[in-house]
Amino acid sequence: MSVQLGMPQPREDAGLSVPAARPAGAGAGLVDRYGRRATDMRLSLTDKCNLRCTYCMPAEGLEWLAKQAVMSAEEIVRIVRIGVEQLGVRELRLTGGEPLVRHDLVDIIAELRRNHPDLPISMTTNGVGLARKAAPLKAAGLTRINVSLDSLHEETFTKLTRRPFLDQVLAGVDAAWAAGLGPVKLNAVLMRGINDAEAPSLLAWALGRGYELRFIEQMPLDADHGWTRRNMITAAEIRELLSTDFVLTPDPRARDGAPAERFEVRRRVAGSDAAPADGPVLGTVGIIASVTEPFCSDCRRTRITAEGKIMSCLFSREEFDLLGLLRSGASDDDLARRWQDAMWLKPKAHGMDHVGLDAPDFVQPDRSMSAIGG
Repeated sequence: MSVQLGMPQPREDAGLSVPAARPAGAGAGLVDRYGRRATDMRLSLTDKCNLRCTYCMPAEGLEWLAKQAVMSAEEIVRIVRIGVEQLGVRELRLTGGEPLVRHDLVDIIAELRRNHPDLPISMTTNGVGLARKAAPLKAAGLTRINVSLDSLHEETFTKLTRRPFLDQVLAGVDAAWAAGLGPVKLNAVLMRGINDAEAPSLLAWALGRGYELRFIEQMPLDADHGWTRRNMITAAEIRELLSTDFVLTPDPRARDGAPAERFEVRRRVAGSDAAPADGPVLGTVGIIASVTEPFCSDCRRTRITAEGKIMSCLFSREEFDLLGLLRSGASDDDLARRWQDAMWLKPKAHGMDHVGLDAPDFVQPDRSMSAIGG
């Protein structure tokens, strides 16, 4: 059964830039000027969220997009089809905002799975409401899930998210595991003086349950524009925090374009500077060091915002309208060319690794993370 939702009416391009055409012979797929090929698609389903995380949005929330401005289910399905069938997309991540707030989420995933039986489809969520949705999502065809979890302490969780929903998130994580949406990955952002001391205990908790924890450097994508390099917990500091209880050694598996650098984790012996050579591997931990140890040279991601804007980089200040073109009656080939032209202009790097501690010369993107899609 195909998705049956109303198609919004066409709208104007809203004055966004139209990318210059790629030169002849640039190659197939989503290739940029530096030879990188985007095969990992991040598609935002909504800008709305039911949390108010301090590193993402202000306490009062943001002005949400009008319903008419957001991609419909049919438009999402069409854009994904073009990405997979014409442009070489090999993996899809559904993001937000919070994807679970879309009432048609299960229908969208089911339609995507019908169209692309072998496509890995993952989703990033804050976990609120996941407990009742995990099984239907798995049945619809979702492959696996990432859940944001910054603290296991109710008071700290509430301080960070401004909502008392920790029990719901933990229930959602367990439900995802029970439904078979594994490996269940957890994303944690450490904030100085708030939850940074929890890093070892959070990792121990995740390892004990078979979840894969990934620590993420706080990025300058907060709506309050309060981020500073000085206050950010760096990847080096994260490794140091974890070293009190654990020994980390590089994961022998190839990184293969993944944003997280993975480490095998062994328990540190009390009074020792190292784990025993034959100590058991308890699992893995990932660290996403987008700011201090960027991986731009091997970036394979292309992003579509909830209102159908192409962003070649998470930190890009330039966007290109795909949805407006679609609603004007453009063909699949026209849409594919617009997408290719936009990705051709992907910057070589975001440049934040060279920014000083107080980031005086870094211009933060206008959008917050929730408005981009992580």
